[in-house]
Amino acid sequence: MGNSILGKREVVTVLVTGAGSPGAPGVMRSLRVASSAGAAGATRVRIIGMDMKDSPVARQLADAFYVVPAATDPGFIVRLVDICQQERVDVVLPMVSAELMVLAKNRDVLERSGYRVSVSPPDALALAINKARLYRFLSREGVGVPEFRVVNTADDLLSAIHNLGYPSAPVCFKPIIGDGSRGFHVLDSHRKSAAHLFTEKPNSAYLSYSELTMALRGVRAIPSLLVMEYLPGEEYSVDLLANHGQILISIPRLREATVGGITTQGMVPEKASVSDVVDCATSVTQRLGLHGNIGVQVRRDGLGRVKVVEVNPRLQGTVVHCTGAGVNLPYLAVKLALGMPILDDELRVRWGTRLTRYWTEVFSDADGHPYVL
Repeated sequence: MGNSILGKREVVTVLVTGAGSPGAPGVMRSLRVASSAGAAGATRVRIIGMDMKDSPVARQLADAFYVVPAATDPGFIVRLVDICQQERVDVVLPMVSAELMVLAKNRDVLERSGYRVSVSPPDALALAINKARLYRFLSREGVGVPEFRVVNTADDLLSAIHNLGYPSAPVCFKPIIGDGSRGFHVLDSHRKSAAHLFTEKPNSAYLSYSELTMALRGVRAIPSLLVMEYLPGEEYSVDLLANHGQILISIPRLREATVGGITTQGMVPEKASVSDVVDCATSVTQRLGLHGNIGVQVRRDGLGRVKVVEVNPRLQGTVVHCTGAGVNLPYLAVKLALGMPILDDELRVRWGTRLTRYWTEVFSDADGHPYVL
């Protein structure tokens, strides 16, 4: 069992799930920064990583690493408890949407054993994770969302695309339940097909109508999809820390460039300059009653109005940008989970902070031991 004193703590052990994901290194570096001398309220953080796949990067960055079954596996919670016992874990920080509901439903069991879990309640997650339910709920609440249709067949998909204005206007679609940009595509008849074919990388989200119809040939049933109007304006991710719907802090990030749904260039704008973005994200988090680290993604439509694209009731992949801007949200979620005081200095944002991502390498020898140059 983890440490029992919630006041002054010399070491806190944090289990980061999805430690092999692209955003996990930033979260683990944030937890390391919290351990550095001079950090506000500094407590040394020991990091345990776990993932469905082996990850040399996670092994390099974490103090210990474990391979675990999928959250849908009946043995997932048993394995999680075993790791928590072995490593004397204090707090579980989830980074995988598919694990959230399982963790939320087993939260009482885990916390009775002394392991705190930074996760929202099951009823809040049921709304946030399912994009169709989320959009319907927000529409009823008067919160702006893209015009949308929910489809389950290939014929309905093609019909919805045209109902939403294609080919006169671009249309996009994505799975109702899914992580990141998986399955997200944009149909835009105004993009030149030659440019699409010869100048864009194969992982581009843009898809031609002919490519779509060819892929759907002979297909009837498809995964449940959300078909939406395409929002052409600025895109923002807002990272929030919430205590059961009560907002402790919200930090907007302008996503200036992305690759595969991951921000590669971004900026933390002055809060006052994007007050409508922050107000929208705050309202959504409060209405849903979310808890812990929350991400709300919004875009502006052609008239500049803010509309919610999705809600991630977990750590977002680029939350490290907030750490760089002076607010260490992964560490603050750990403190919140343990009932440790959050200091005013820990909530001071350095507005205007920019982020640029670049590639680096981790190697592993023939026995799987990671190292860096």
